[in-house]
Amino acid sequence: MAVNGQHHCDTRLPQGNDTAKSITQHGFRIITKKLPILKAEPIERMTSQLGITPPEMIFGDNEVTIEHIASGWAITFNAFDALDKVDKTGASMLQVAHSKEWQSTREKKHEGITEVVKPFDWSYSTDYKGTQSKTIPDFQPTTTAIPLELLKRPDPIIFYDDVVLYEDEMADNGITMLSCKIRVMPARLLLLCRFFMRLDNVQLRIRDTRVYVEFATGEVIREYTAKEEGYEAVRQKLAMRGQDVPAQLRDPNNLSQLLPIVDQKLERLVIG
Repeated sequence: MAVNGQHHCDTRLPQGNDTAKSITQHGFRIITKKLPILKAEPIERMTSQLGITPPEMIFGDNEVTIEHIASGWAITFNAFDALDKVDKTGASMLQVAHSKEWQSTREKKHEGITEVVKPFDWSYSTDYKGTQSKTIPDFQPTTTAIPLELLKRPDPIIFYDDVVLYEDEMADNGITMLSCKIRVMPARLLLLCRFFMRLDNVQLRIRDTRVYVEFATGEVIREYTAKEEGYEAVRQKLAMRGQDVPAQLRDPNNLSQLLPIVDQKLERLVIG
């Protein structure tokens, strides 16, 4: 639907091969795609290509894309590229007894391709910040922060989606998940790609990539923030607040306020 020539929105429910939703706003096209969990054959191909076993719930066809139509610049978030940034050496593997149990269950589940399964970070922790279609222009370090005051305005949300890329229950010892949420307003958009991991009695970890676009100027700001803390330290903080500890340990929005920052990166580019 066009409003003063500013945007076109197609939010049809998927039918047959029609699995995408999209909106075009001031020369930017935003596309989200959601499909069911991958079946056995695609999982085997992904395992071979990645060199690691994918998470138990892998949405390999899901993706979120922000594209500037005139220049061809785009940034996409997908499961394969995110998993390709998982440590495959095992050097950062969480050293707990459950990791061996997890490994054995995966080898049984993917019998016949165990030769490519090797020690790796079984939490699927990734510092994935998206995949660019071209690097001209490319992100450069900046001190310009995402303008929160503009995002707090009561502007109408003309497009929203929540896309899960992968999830794993870590042999019933917690959860690890990567998902993307995007909301588009008339003058700007904000995407949040969040990696969340809770390994019970060991550690909690959140890694957020935010992409902010100001349509009128072509300014794109990308902010990456990594947070983590020991499980017991977080549990004690929640208990001291008198909160429902089990429920809050499943809520990354609440936990994000409690975990200390361990890494942060701010970048910017302007599309001419």
